[in-house]
Amino acid sequence: MSMTPQQAAWFTTTFGRLVDNVDHALMGKRDVVSLVLASMLAEGHVLLEDAPGTGKTSLAKALAATVQGTSNRIQFTPDLLPSDVTGVTIYDQQTHSFEFHKGPVFTSILLADEINRASPKTQSALLEVMEEARVTVDGVTHEVGRPFLVVATQNPVETAGTYKLPEAQLDRFLIQTSIGYPTVEVTERILAGSAERDPASRLAPLITTDAVADMADLAASVHVEPSVLRYVAELAEATRTDRDTRLGVSVRGAIAMIRLAKVWAGSQGRHYVIPDDIKSLAQPVWAHRLVMDPEAEFSGVVQSTVIERALAEIPAPQTRSQAEAV
Repeated sequence: MSMTPQQAAWFTTTFGRLVDNVDHALMGKRDVVSLVLASMLAEGHVLLEDAPGTGKTSLAKALAATVQGTSNRIQFTPDLLPSDVTGVTIYDQQTHSFEFHKGPVFTSILLADEINRASPKTQSALLEVMEEARVTVDGVTHEVGRPFLVVATQNPVETAGTYKLPEAQLDRFLIQTSIGYPTVEVTERILAGSAERDPASRLAPLITTDAVADMADLAASVHVEPSVLRYVAELAEATRTDRDTRLGVSVRGAIAMIRLAKVWAGSQGRHYVIPDDIKSLAQPVWAHRLVMDPEAEFSGVVQSTVIERALAEIPAPQTRSQAEAV
């Protein structure tokens, strides 16, 4: 059953209240907060490429507090082992049995700080949990629960001692974005409240984790017109055939677009997706999935240029949505 207009009205009101609450801890970044919250409701994960001290930890804590969930943080280092992330089975001498000790991935929101500093083996362990939403240790499967959001970060400044994420692993992140530095006015407000070390700790929960899972299920029922599906498919194909790319948007990337566009439409108070939703989300959903041709990259062509070119070349559907006519 598709989302109704009444459900869409409730969805956008609740979504706005959640963003407002997080904004108390992460001031002046409503656009980023909206994208991250939408990613959580689309049951995807977020890659932040940002400088230190921009509020990544505050974002994770504030979001977890808002949805009455838990949050953990892992500082990725070269010596971090996969078991340090997922957990390990330990033999209990008193009970003469093996007991599973859960790792930090068993949480609502996980901040994977500087993920590119860990070895590829440890990176793969986290990305496997992201894809499967469960951990298998010694043949026993353990569900991580819902919601489960990974906010992974990369430091774009320091690259020494890092392991670059392969393109296949980047493709598993629903979006890539950055928080960025606040404006002077917002910085002044932050400094005025600097005596409070953890603003997220005073946030009151607005919704339960079970209700978040219900919102995710409701968002999945948003209507998508066949013409919009065709539009996404043609845009993805345009990135693959672009003269400056070696790899374009994958099928996984196209599916990710539809999943996030459904949530985005609901957050705007609509029970149907329109082409403008696709245009708004194209950069954060697709830019990190493109592999540029080395010569084009040397000439200064970037991923965003390819996406802008595709949006300009592929005409958006003009037919009226059936859901819009209801």
